[in-house]
Amino acid sequence: MLGWALTFLLVAIIAGVLGFGGVAAVSAEIAQIIFVIFLVLFLIAIVANAFRGRRPPT
Repeated sequence: MLGWALTFLLVAIIAGVLGFGGVAAVSAEIAQIIFVIFLVLFLIAIVANAFRGRRPPT
């Protein structure tokens, strides 16, 4: 999921440099939404792992 966010961010940067303002804005907003979803799922995974009492593999 983080890879998708980075992909949309890259598309937004390239579109902005080339002058496609609408595409850049939409791509940046999609990247931001996907990144927030990633952060929420990451925090849920950390909390779930803490409640299970297991330690991550080393």
